[in-house]
Amino acid sequence: MLRLSDLGILESKEALKAIPEGKVLINTINAHSFNVAQKDELFAEALTNGDYLIPDGASIVMALRWLKGKSRPKERVAGWDLFDFEMKKLNRKGGKCFFMGSSENVLELIREQAAIDYPNMVVETYSPPYKPVFSDQDNAAIIKAINEANPDLLWIGMTAPKQEKWTYTHWKELNIHCHVGTIGAVFDFYAGTAKRAPRWWQRISMEWFYRLLIEPRRMWRRYIIGNPLFLWNLHKEKG
Repeated sequence: MLRLSDLGILESKEALKAIPEGKVLINTINAHSFNVAQKDELFAEALTNGDYLIPDGASIVMALRWLKGKSRPKERVAGWDLFDFEMKKLNRKGGKCFFMGSSENVLELIREQAAIDYPNMVVETYSPPYKPVFSDQDNAAIIKAINEANPDLLWIGMTAPKQEKWTYTHWKELNIHCHVGTIGAVFDFYAGTAKRAPRWWQRISMEWFYRLLIEPRRMWRRYIIGNPLFLWNLHKEKG
C-alpha cells in the first residue's frame, strides 16, 4: 500500500527553481493516481522512487495537512505549472525539447504552437504505437529516438500510470542529461485538443468538476467513484 504521508512531495511552485540540473525524473500525484497506486505495485514504486513528486491536485495538499505527513505542500503544483516553468526556463537559454507520446496530430499542433511561444528552442517529437503494452522493438525504438535527440528537456505523455511506469522501467537506458517530466494531459492542453478549466475553477479547487462536466463519459469513473475511494484510502492510512 502506498502511504501518502511517507512521500516526499514538492511544497510549492517556487520550489521548482531549486530542482538541480542534470538527469532528474519529475512525476505528479493526484487523487486518481494515488488510488491506482494502491493496487499497482510498479506504479507505486515509480512514484516513490522518482526524484521529485509534485502535488497535482488540491486534494493531495489538503490530505497531507490532515495526515500530518512527511511533506506539507503549501499549494497545488499542477503538471501545467511544471510545463510552463521548464519551457520558459529552456527558452531563455535555448536548447532542445523532446515530446514523447500522444498522436502525430497532437504532436504537430505542439510543434506549431511551440515555434510561436518558444522561438529559442528546437522541438522534436515521437509518437509511439497506440497499444496497451509496447513490444521490445517498440521500447528500443523509443529509447533510440530519445537518446539520439539528446534533449535538454524531455516530456513523456502517455497518461498515468503507463507514462510513469515506462519512464521508471527504462530510466537507466535513457542516456540523457536533462529534466524529464511525466505530464499526461498537458500534451492535449498545450496542443488545444483538450480545454483546461478557467482560472476561477482552478482557484476554487474545482478543476476536476470542470473536466467531469466536459467529458462525463470518460471521467465519471475517475471522479464519481474515485473521489470517495480516495477518502476511504486516506481513512485507512490514518486509522
